[in-house]
Amino acid sequence: MSERPPVAILCGGRGTRLRADAASLPKPLVEIGGRPILWHVIQIYLAQGFERFYLLTGYQAEAVEQFAAATDWGSAQVACIETGLDTQTGGRLARAAGALGDGTVCVTYADGVADIDLAGLLAHHRSEGRSATVTVVRPELQFGVAELAEDGAVRGFIEKPRSERWVNGGFFCFEAGVLAQIPPDAALERGPLSTLAAERQLSAFRHQGFWKCMDTYKDAAELNDLWASGEAPWKLWN
Repeated sequence: MSERPPVAILCGGRGTRLRADAASLPKPLVEIGGRPILWHVIQIYLAQGFERFYLLTGYQAEAVEQFAAATDWGSAQVACIETGLDTQTGGRLARAAGALGDGTVCVTYADGVADIDLAGLLAHHRSEGRSATVTVVRPELQFGVAELAEDGAVRGFIEKPRSERWVNGGFFCFEAGVLAQIPPDAALERGPLSTLAAERQLSAFRHQGFWKCMDTYKDAAELNDLWASGEAPWKLWN
């Protein structure tokens, strides 16, 4: 297996929209199936040959560092970089740019899981030749959708269909030079990605499979239920 780039994981979140008893935890340490969701994210990469990880910490950085130090990662290297308590996502990458090397860097959030083909993402990024690639997904809608006839009659309902639009799925590839140019106060999702798109330097990798972001207590409950059922689609490891 060819050498994989380093992986930077954005671990600075507070998880304020999760339940009250998780409010004191940094979001990456909220548990799914008895393990922090950050562990699940790292396992997705480990299962596909990635071995170098940088956890870009913020809120309760010491707790994330303690978790990383206490966990057996096998031959993988997992290091923490403290990037500021209230730093925006783009700013965290800017502050860590010097440690991430001068080649391609994979980036993701610490709260999203998927059955994504990471080798496919990396190959797509390299074949497109652009400065960055974002994985896009069509999430399952929260509500059922009514199908209407032209005369206004309801023909039926579709329970929680997938969105017709693509959204940011949070698994990225960046060339190192891009990270060094991000302003220190920037949110990745707005300024930097918008600028890359305007310059036609941002490619889209379409992921058609499972994807779920743990944004609310309901999301966490659904992920826990999937794990408990033994049918967690993101479990790509034995």
